[in-house]
Amino acid sequence: MIRPIYLYGSEVLREVAVPAELSKKEEIAALIQDLWDTLAASEGCGLAAPQIGESVRVVVVDGDVMADVYPYLKGFKRAFVNPEVIEESKEQVSYNEGCLSVPGIYCDVLRPKKIKVRYYDGDLQPREEEFDNFAARMIQHEFSHLDGVLFTDLVAPIRRKLIGRKLQGISAGKVATHYKSTLKK
Repeated sequence: MIRPIYLYGSEVLREVAVPAELSKKEEIAALIQDLWDTLAASEGCGLAAPQIGESVRVVVVDGDVMADVYPYLKGFKRAFVNPEVIEESKEQVSYNEGCLSVPGIYCDVLRPKKIKVRYYDGDLQPREEEFDNFAARMIQHEFSHLDGVLFTDLVAPIRRKLIGRKLQGISAGKVATHYKSTLKK
């Protein structure tokens, strides 16, 4: 089911998400399907459960949207349940990020180039995997949502000041999206 994406200013985006209860397989499967459906309708490359109003540690990423720029992402799709980054590289890279919950704003964000993640996949099987480059970027961006952190929190202070008015506008509901969205305080 396609759900509305919660926008900047919505309280759920600032909560630390709780772990998914692995015994509730049907609920997790339904949430993952809603994330996939909502992501496809919004044309994004990743979505975290808090972005659809569920404060639970579940994320999906789909690299196909970026395959024109990064061919190695063709067919790259993952669902992450209760993920944790267990290693990250010292080398960091900057990339201009955007977010479905913060429409119309893009900022350079510094993140580790490589990460190693422990998680349960969509079938609730335990996995451990390494990611690098843009795959690592997408994953880290979505994982930040699980801790109540938005990419705009990670930008240089001067840049944050420059986008302050736009952020206020989004939190006041003065924004239009091409996808289903909502602002809930």
